[in-house]
Amino acid sequence: MMRLLLAMAAALLIAPLARAQDGPPVAAASDLQAALPEVAAAFQRKTGQSVRLTFGSSGAFTQQIRNGAPFQVFLSADEAYVAQLQRAGRTEGAGELYAVGRIGVFTPRGSAVRADGRLRDLAAAARDGRLKKLAIANPAHAPYGRAAREALQHAGVWAAVEPRLVLGENVSQATQFATSGSAQAGIIPLSLATTAAVKGAGTFVLLPAEWHQPLRQRAVLLKGASPTARAFYGFLHGPEARAIFARYGFALPKR
Repeated sequence: MMRLLLAMAAALLIAPLARAQDGPPVAAASDLQAALPEVAAAFQRKTGQSVRLTFGSSGAFTQQIRNGAPFQVFLSADEAYVAQLQRAGRTEGAGELYAVGRIGVFTPRGSAVRADGRLRDLAAAARDGRLKKLAIANPAHAPYGRAAREALQHAGVWAAVEPRLVLGENVSQATQFATSGSAQAGIIPLSLATTAAVKGAGTFVLLPAEWHQPLRQRAVLLKGASPTARAFYGFLHGPEARAIFARYGFALPKR
């Protein structure tokens, strides 16, 4: 009898995981790594349905989808990638804006570099040798990396810091480099800086939004999306999801 009860308990624990693994696959930009699991959990509570979340750089996902990766929803950190996929015939329409992101400078505890919203100390640290490494996402395929490069160029420090860059494959990895102390500073998203882990690891200061092109983040249904994927896509633009995105520092499009 005891063995039977244990087996039944294990089955009850495994069943939700199995359902989650069976849900439609969703490709999501890495700046959503804290917010989107909360959105997916709220969706599951409301509907009983689940989705599988995969996080990475928007540019890499775009190439994967063009090559036939079986994602059903794509949440990009740059709406230009959605437009590329629409032109390639991979999407159902043009998608919809769901958030606008922000970036800032982060310095870990014990860093010799001070976080400031004009990057003055970062520039000084590059000159006097205090800055050994600066973490950003790879601008080649990560929208937050491109925004970081634009902000550094606007502040006139790109040439000084470029030899010191350590590039994350995506912005989540860049944030890990910065918070671990592997770099003396990093340019990271507000959406990840709001998490308890990042708050406890150092200091974050927003950079002016006008220093870079707006991080207009767009979601889109991909060809062949299932009913569950369509329901999740609709939920993304509803009040519960919007409240979660706002809590993580995203600006919201008007409704």
